[in-house]
Amino acid sequence: MSNPIKNRYDFVLIFDVQDGNPNGDPDAGNLPRVDAETGCGLVTDVCLKRKVRNYATLTKTDEPGYDIFVKERAILNVKIDEGYKAAGLDPEAAKKAEEKKDKGQERRAQIAAARGKMCELFYDIRTFGAVLSTGANAGQVRGPVQMTFGRSVDPIVSLEHCITRLAVTSEDDAKTKETEMGRKNTVPYGVYVAHGFVSAHLAVQTKFSEDDLKLFWEALVNMFEHDRSAARGLMATRKLIVFKHDTALGNAPAHVLFEHVKVERVDTTKPPRAFSDYRVTLDGKELPCTQVLWEVPVNG
Repeated sequence: MSNPIKNRYDFVLIFDVQDGNPNGDPDAGNLPRVDAETGCGLVTDVCLKRKVRNYATLTKTDEPGYDIFVKERAILNVKIDEGYKAAGLDPEAAKKAEEKKDKGQERRAQIAAARGKMCELFYDIRTFGAVLSTGANAGQVRGPVQMTFGRSVDPIVSLEHCITRLAVTSEDDAKTKETEMGRKNTVPYGVYVAHGFVSAHLAVQTKFSEDDLKLFWEALVNMFEHDRSAARGLMATRKLIVFKHDTALGNAPAHVLFEHVKVERVDTTKPPRAFSDYRVTLDGKELPCTQVLWEVPVNG
C-alpha cells in the first residue's frame, strides 16, 4: 500500500434515480425516505457507504488489506478475534481482561495493536472507521472519510403501484385465488446531492492511503452500476466534484467550497424527468482551493 494521504479533500456527489426507490425507510413500510417538512427525498450515508463497500468487495476480491468488516452475514466479534490473532494476541485472554475491567498499560497496548491490525486488514475500517469495543475489544476507530445524507434538489413524489403475480404462495391459496397482489413504491425522478469529507489527519491514524482514496473515488463513480435491482430503478452517479486542498488543514471551510456548486432546474414550469432538466455549475471565481477535480468519466 502507498503512504497515507497528505491533503484534505471535500467533495460533492450528485446522483439520480428514475422509477425506483433509492433508499427505503423501514419505519414507513419501506417507502422512499423523505424529509417530512420539505418533501425532499433522502438517502442515508449508511446506504451510500454500503455501496462503496460492495464495490470494494467486487474489485479487490481476496486482495490483502481489502477485506470488509461490515458485510452480509458477518459476525463482528469473530472479525475482531481475527484482528487479535493477526496481531499475535490471544482474543480469549483479551475477553477475560475485559471482564476484569483491566485498564493497565499492557492492556491498552494490546487494544492499540489489535486496532492497528484491524485497520490494516479491513478497507472499510481504514476508510469509515468502526466500533470495535465489543467482544475482545479493539477500541474505536474514527474514519477519515465521512459523508452526509443525500438530499434531493426538489421535493419528490412517491408513487404507489399495484402489481400482480400470476403464481400463488401456497396450496391453500390456490383453492381461493389465481393471482397474488402486491404494491411497489417508486420515485418518478429525482436528483440527489450528498457531501463528503476526507481528513488527512485521521488518515494517518488508520493508514488510509492514496491507493485507498483512488478506490474510494472509483467506487463513488461506479457503485450504482453494480447495484442494480428492480426496486432501485435506474440510478447513476452524474457528477463527482472533488476539492483538493494544499495541506492537511485545508484552504477553506467545506461549506464555503460547497456553496460554489449549484444544481438548478432548467425549466421550473414542468416536473423534472431527466438529468437534462438540471444544470450543474461550478463557480470558480476566487475559489479558495488549490485544485478542483471534476471527475466522473461519463456523459452528462
